[in-house]
Amino acid sequence: MSILIAILILAILIVVHEWGHFIVARRIGIPVHEFSLGFGYRILSVKYNGVEYSWRAIPLGGYVRMAGEEPGDVSNPEGFNNRTPLEKIRVAFAGPAMNFVLAILIFIYSFAVIGIAKPVGDAIIGDVLEGKPAAEAGLQANDRILAVNGKEVADWEAFVAAIRAEPAGATLNLTIERNGKVSNVKVDTFTAEGSEEPMIGVYSKVVFEKQSIGSAIKYGFVQTYEMTVLLFQGLGMLFTGEVSTNDLAGPVGITSMVGEAAQGGLVYLLAFTAFLSINLGILNLLPIPALDGSRILFSLVEIVRRKPMDPEKEGLIHWFGFLFLMGLLLLVTYNDIIRLIRG
Repeated sequence: MSILIAILILAILIVVHEWGHFIVARRIGIPVHEFSLGFGYRILSVKYNGVEYSWRAIPLGGYVRMAGEEPGDVSNPEGFNNRTPLEKIRVAFAGPAMNFVLAILIFIYSFAVIGIAKPVGDAIIGDVLEGKPAAEAGLQANDRILAVNGKEVADWEAFVAAIRAEPAGATLNLTIERNGKVSNVKVDTFTAEGSEEPMIGVYSKVVFEKQSIGSAIKYGFVQTYEMTVLLFQGLGMLFTGEVSTNDLAGPVGITSMVGEAAQGGLVYLLAFTAFLSINLGILNLLPIPALDGSRILFSLVEIVRRKPMDPEKEGLIHWFGFLFLMGLLLLVTYNDIIRLIRG
């Protein structure tokens, strides 16, 4: 089920991204030959209003094939290559911009329709993560934690503090109340990758407070901005060496994370989808050949030089960039598989 949800989410993000390129290109007057979801072998295609809409075998991206981008078509006066630098920037930037817009809309919907999660404060379990020690020990949603290793806990904060006071791998004796009956449950602690804090795999019970449309719009922009800043900070840590490429996640890792987000409910899945959308927007703005950021960079260079780069040379640079991205994809997929094997 997680795989299907992950494929659906990625497909939505890709379609929204490419739709940005498509709409702006058409408005400028650039003929569009194909709108594709995926790469490789064409599984299905439909032609409408002069554009071929296709679904291809490898669902790890997509593209909008515009006039002026292929050998033998570079001299097309209406093609992308013969547009002004500002028009090229508009087309290239539209894709990432739509990913940010999608994230804002997701947050607005989530805040207005579902609400903002507010912890109840009491030591009551809201949800249990599948496959984690808490689930294996039989803990359930709405269980009230009375004590940890014989010491009473007054609220959720005290419960978390009691867990973190023990080393990872320790066995805790929890006293719980379920349906008016008190019992003891033994559960082991563990540490998640990227964290040193012991945990058992439970969420706090929360209530959701729906926001007015005005507040939802405000929080939607704020949440998108804050998440964008955090992602840029993480990107900076990657370039400075504070984190390594081993910490990157590919399709396999994303599928696993989608499954965990889905366990938390719709609000968590929507938040993770918005996170992925912002991530995709930032990634495509990087000045790496084959990404939108490199097209923007080439257009800025064209403004300075007052003449465009040779289309064949630019195409070759993008091709090498594509090979680099495929190599990076293989690396992060390998890391994902190793992480799954190691648990």
